[in-house]
Amino acid sequence: MSVFADLHVHTTNSDGSMELTEVPAAARSADVSVVAITDHDRLHPDLPTPVTVIEGVTVVHGIELRVEASDGQHVDLLGYGVYPTPELVDELERLQTDRVERGQAIIDCVEDRLGIGLGLESREGLGRPHIARAIDDHPDTEHDFDSAFAELIGSGKPCYVAREIPSFEHGVELLSASSGLVGLAHPFRYSDPESALALTSELDAVERYYPYGHDVDSRPIERAITDHNLIPTGGSDAHGDVLGEAGLSKAEYRHFRSAVTL
Repeated sequence: MSVFADLHVHTTNSDGSMELTEVPAAARSADVSVVAITDHDRLHPDLPTPVTVIEGVTVVHGIELRVEASDGQHVDLLGYGVYPTPELVDELERLQTDRVERGQAIIDCVEDRLGIGLGLESREGLGRPHIARAIDDHPDTEHDFDSAFAELIGSGKPCYVAREIPSFEHGVELLSASSGLVGLAHPFRYSDPESALALTSELDAVERYYPYGHDVDSRPIERAITDHNLIPTGGSDAHGDVLGEAGLSKAEYRHFRSAVTL
């Protein structure tokens, strides 16, 4: 399927490598007409409206917000057509303060454990991928990006530090008040996909198309879409400059666009 709209893209505003100004060229290179910027727990400061056009490419202002479900599982919500309500801004500021403190704690642990200096200071938007890249780039470590997660900073590893995140209910409340549409991201990336998909009964959408890197049985997603009258979304979850690995066709985007009422 030709991807018309890639609705899951990150920039340097969180843990992506592209500046917003680089997105149109990346979209044209992939023959993608619509991009949603969905940075982690942050609104993009250069996207003041829910949707805009940059160099001929339609850019939807979105967000990826991590929340905790009642069973303790962490899942990601995607808000589309975001307008910064005061309540959402306040929560994101709290999350970024927590991110900065958490990031510095992870950096300090890695440096102490490996006996090196990463030359990295925590900041708003910094995530574990930034730290993993710094570990990979350091000449005095044997770790690459993947082993940094697998042995040092991944969940349950020696330098992992948990985050304080909102509940699922609070996240839905915040995004429903500030977004045109709220959906569940990449349901098959969670440890309990069935439990994650059950949450869609409280949502507007679910990420139907996603590059998992392996075959998945899409029937549970299709059942959720039917049972809860969900809008299918899709995107590449791009953290680099390659877009269009997953997303919506032109017809599917029209359905999405009419539902979001941007």
